[in-house]
Formats: sequence, C-alpha cells, structure tokens
Amino acid sequence: MIRMTFISLMGSALIAGLAGCETQSGDVSRAVEFEPNYQGVDTRLLDGDLVNFHVSMTGARDRDDVHNYAECAAAQYTLIRGYGFARHVRTTTEIDGGVWRGDAVYTISPALPRGAKTIDAEVIVANCEENRIPTV
Repeated sequence: MIRMTFISLMGSALIAGLAGCETQSGDVSRAVEFEPNYQGVDTRLLDGDLVNFHVSMTGARDRDDVHNYAECAAAQYTLIRGYGFARHVRTTTEIDGGVWRGDAVYTISPALPRGAKTIDAEVIVANCEENRIPTV
C-alpha cells in the first residue's frame, strides 16, 4: 500500500510540474520579424550546365534567406531551360550596409544529378511561390 501511494504521489507531482510548461511552436532562432526586399537576380551561364546566380536583398534575417532566394532563382532558371533538376555547388554571402548579397553556383540537368544537394526544380518553385520568394 505504501509503495502504490508513493508512485501515485510521484505521478501527481510530475503531472503538476508539467502543467506549468508550455511548448513553443516555430523555430525560435528565426523568430525575427521578416520583411524582405528582394532586389534582383543576375544570372550567368558559366559553362554548359554550370550557372552562376548573383542575388541581393535587404531585410534578410540571416544567410539562409539569401540562400533561399538564390535557390528559387536557380530552380526557375532550370525550368526555363527545359530541365527538371539542379545541384547546388556553392553559395557565398556577404552583407554590406544592410544589403545582403549572394553568389551561388548550380549545375542544371534533365535527370536527377548525383550528389547530396540536389533540388527538384518544380517542387522548389512551388515552395518559393508559397513563401512569396521571387524567381527569375
């Protein structure tokens, strides 16, 4: 009887302790107010299927916003060229006077390329439209 009471009391204490806890929704690290101003994309075909995208924007929260903007441009460009897939090669970012700039390189291809950083252009463009990120 004593053992059952102790377990019951422990369970009640645990439930009471958890009752004061609240779960947080969303990513706390990206909770900064987001008011982007997308300032354009410059696209350069480097060689065959290798494409360079220069993007600039203000109001970015961090490098991920710049990367996403470049990825949206790459996905749309891929579709414009009649291909379905791209592979991310690299993206560099910098900020100067509140203006974020990204320099991204992608390969584009009609079939899913080898590598870990591949994108399905149609899926990415749809995601960009949903998140109101402009494409090329």
